Amino acid sequence: MELYIKLKEVLAERGITQKQLAEQSGIRANAISEMVNNQRQTINKDQLAKVCEVLGIERVEDMLEFRK
Repeated sequence: MELYIKLKEVLAERGITQKQLAEQSGIRANAISEMVNNQRQTINKDQLAKVCEVLGIERVEDMLEFRK
C-alpha cells in the first residue's frame, strides 16, 4: 500500500494555486510541489497540519488515503 496525498485535488476544488498555498502557509513552494506530486518520501506533520489549517481541512481522510 502507498500513502497518497490528495493535495492536488483539494487545491483544484478550492481554486487555490500551489504558490498561494505556499504564501499562506509559510511552507517552501518546493515542498508544496513535492506534496502535490506525491514525491515526498516523508511527511512533516507540522507542514501537513499547516496545510490542513490553511485549507480548512478537519478530517485526515480529506487529505490522505491509502492506495494499492
